[in-house]
Amino acid sequence: MLKRILFTVFFVFLTFIGFAGPVKADNTVPIYFFWSEGCPHCKNEKPFLEELSEKYTSVELNSFEISKSSKNRKLLIEIGEILQKDVSGVPFTVIGDQVFTGYTESITSKQIEDRVKYCLNNSCPDSVVGVIGEVISEVTSTPKSDEAGQTGSIIDKVRVPLFGEIDLKNLSLPLVTIVLGALDGFNPCAMWTLLFLISLLLGVEDKKRRWILGSAFIFASAFVYFLFMAAWLNLLLFIGFVIWVRILVALVALGGGIYNIREYYTNKEGACKVTGGEKRKAVFEKLKEVTMQKTFILALLGIILLAFAVNLVELICSAGLPVIFTQILTLSDLSQGQYYAYMLLYIFIFMLDDLFIFFTAMITLEMTGINTKYSRYSHLVGGLIMIIIGILLLFKPELLMFG
Repeated sequence: MLKRILFTVFFVFLTFIGFAGPVKADNTVPIYFFWSEGCPHCKNEKPFLEELSEKYTSVELNSFEISKSSKNRKLLIEIGEILQKDVSGVPFTVIGDQVFTGYTESITSKQIEDRVKYCLNNSCPDSVVGVIGEVISEVTSTPKSDEAGQTGSIIDKVRVPLFGEIDLKNLSLPLVTIVLGALDGFNPCAMWTLLFLISLLLGVEDKKRRWILGSAFIFASAFVYFLFMAAWLNLLLFIGFVIWVRILVALVALGGGIYNIREYYTNKEGACKVTGGEKRKAVFEKLKEVTMQKTFILALLGIILLAFAVNLVELICSAGLPVIFTQILTLSDLSQGQYYAYMLLYIFIFMLDDLFIFFTAMITLEMTGINTKYSRYSHLVGGLIMIIIGILLLFKPELLMFG
């Protein structure tokens, strides 16, 4: 009898131990982290999640890179449908039945850690484990960063013809904005219409009319540029986690750079080829007709509409640099307001030469312009910079991440 009692007690003890293990396993908190190579916010969240998984041993970090894996992209889309969440951007983090889209160190990190603590002390439903299934076993944890915060060695300096060695670490987004905006501003396609308009306005006796019509043309031109850049920026932010988008922009940069360098050697006059010949003559005639309208309101509306039309055509010639610049913005860790602030700075720098020529002409009542040699050199410098940016977008996009 005593043996039976002892055996029963021992069996119950073993059974208790056997059930004790799964109870602890139930408290494991899986984190599903969807990220993309070249995404600055993902880059910031990775080390935080790694530290979190080390701090809380019951946290299980599962990492899914989506820019190179169509399987992971499909998985993300399927999870979005189940959770009824927008999956157009990364980082996308799932803990239990709660989703965290994007990452801000001061806000999101605390929210994620609070969620982990809650799930460790309570029962959080794992909403996506049924969808992910066997995929988890194939996924390794997020690669650890080295002491410098990078996942490998990077190029710190590049040698540029005419400029010598440039330390990339010392470059800043404001400097990149100013340089690209200035190079874009010297585009001959952005100048010829304004110069002809000024020549017409100098013959207008009404000083107030001269200033208003000229200013309206300049600001309408700037607004067209802003609309184009804003639309392109939002498109890149929407599909920016797809790696082929970055590759496509890189190829545009390389192609545009080669074209500009070729223009430096072949286009000695620095003229715009997109709007030449009969097209330019037709625009001049229309501009003359609009400017000489007796009714001021009609003349003003005509100038604004013509500025829209001309600048939309000019974008064929000069879209390369703004497209490249907006791609750099999407790689940077910025708020929505900062994106638009940098675009406005770019456009202001882009319009500086126009403003200078217009104000000088209106004050002195004399025609002035930019020498064609400056336009030619802008082709050379702009071409070299576009090639460098294209190469970086292809092989080292992290060097173009600011903020």
